[in-house]
Amino acid sequence: MKSWPRTCRDYGCQRWGGKVQLRETDLLITNIGVLATPEGNEARGGSRQGQIRILKDAYIKVKAGLIDQIGTRDQLRAQQITSEKVIDAEGSLVTPGLVDPHTHLIFAGWRQKELALKLKGVGYLEILEQGGGILNTVKNTRAASLQQLQDLAAQILDRMLAHGVTTCEAKSGYGLDLNNELKSLQAIKKLNEHHLVELVPTFMGAHAVPPEYKGKTADYIQLIKEEMIPEVARQGLAEFNDVFCEQGVFSVDESKEILEHGLKHGLSPKAHAEEITALGGASMAAKVGAISADHLIYATDEGINDMSRSGTIAVLLPATSLNLGADFARAGDMIAAGVPVALATDFNPGSCPTDSLQLVMNLAGMKYKMTPEEVLTAVTINAAAAIGRAEKVGSIEPGKQADLVVWDAPDLDFIMYRFGTNLVKMVVKKGQAFAIPKKLKSIFS
Repeated sequence: MKSWPRTCRDYGCQRWGGKVQLRETDLLITNIGVLATPEGNEARGGSRQGQIRILKDAYIKVKAGLIDQIGTRDQLRAQQITSEKVIDAEGSLVTPGLVDPHTHLIFAGWRQKELALKLKGVGYLEILEQGGGILNTVKNTRAASLQQLQDLAAQILDRMLAHGVTTCEAKSGYGLDLNNELKSLQAIKKLNEHHLVELVPTFMGAHAVPPEYKGKTADYIQLIKEEMIPEVARQGLAEFNDVFCEQGVFSVDESKEILEHGLKHGLSPKAHAEEITALGGASMAAKVGAISADHLIYATDEGINDMSRSGTIAVLLPATSLNLGADFARAGDMIAAGVPVALATDFNPGSCPTDSLQLVMNLAGMKYKMTPEEVLTAVTINAAAAIGRAEKVGSIEPGKQADLVVWDAPDLDFIMYRFGTNLVKMVVKKGQAFAIPKKLKSIFS
């Protein structure tokens, strides 16, 4: 019996028994019904967002964990391409591995008790003001050990991988003091060593003002600037610096100050912007050269145009809008203005406790009216660009990492049409294939 592709019992987290060791391997995937992929090494906006390559009756040749060749069945036969390991895609759709560019992965304590408040109409910022929301998670995260944070996040990553995510951004931001922010980032580093899903770390000390600094926001900002950012940079624990630019949290000027200070220490800026109010965070993010501005539910024309000029990527989070009962971002206007749009789960224990990027893809079609081609670009090359990985992942092209999804679907339209169902048949990470089991034994068999 073949020892591959392995089942879900073999993928995911190594559970701290040793670092993930993916063997450099050769692999041939044949009988691909439809290969669908964007192309290039940069984010795509405007009409280019919907331009993808479709190759029917295709194959992919993997060598040493990288994509070596792609082509048609006729080319495969003509060139007599072979491999020790061959996977028959059985006419299925194959796309690049999905990339989730915005998650709050590291935390302790779920917040299901807030659901009753939301159903009664209590707003997000009101819950925060009462000591709930982010601050409730801060209390639990501070009390958790490094191992506890790792274990919970590993379970989430296992599910993300089973849903097709092969690369994922992960933020700190539930520690809100030096030691606990470092603990959170160290958890991300450990997970990156032990889990198949590759993580890209973001420091978010400016997620909220912690209780001990209530009424002393300026003092907390000094703590972020003078202690947190320098130490995070010194230890090399993050690539990005994010801030919650929102009324009652950090103002536009305060957010700009924090992001510009991070730049001095080599941390690329990101921003939570216009999630609840139109504060001007999108324009601020564009002006500081942020790689992305995220949420953007209430982005103005000025903010969208500023992002278009700066090349800032819009990371949109439709599942958050759904969960909060909020409006949906103006994705169509952003794409028309030339702003590259990426999609992410915003996975977190409060405003968006979903780890399914497939659900996000479905919502983008239903609520943003994005085409299947635009959505695929948004969860692959644009998402990769939003976390600085577009040269490595996000498309199926020779030289890129062999991160792929084999879908239980005949074409791209099908995965947009079937919402609420995990349609992943197999995930390939750096050329290693992992089957996602679907069938239960029937009582009638």
